[in-house]
Amino acid sequence: MKRVPPPDDESPGVPGFRSWRSVYFFVFGVFLLTVVALAIFSRAYA
Repeated sequence: MKRVPPPDDESPGVPGFRSWRSVYFFVFGVFLLTVVALAIFSRAYA
């Protein structure tokens, strides 16, 4: 018989994200995009 793991009590409660790890990756990705955009804009408009 296959065991099913218990549901995670630490679910983020954010629509579209099943785990905190995915929330962290999303926030880190948005941060990287912001840094890249600032670098591009500072070079373009300096």
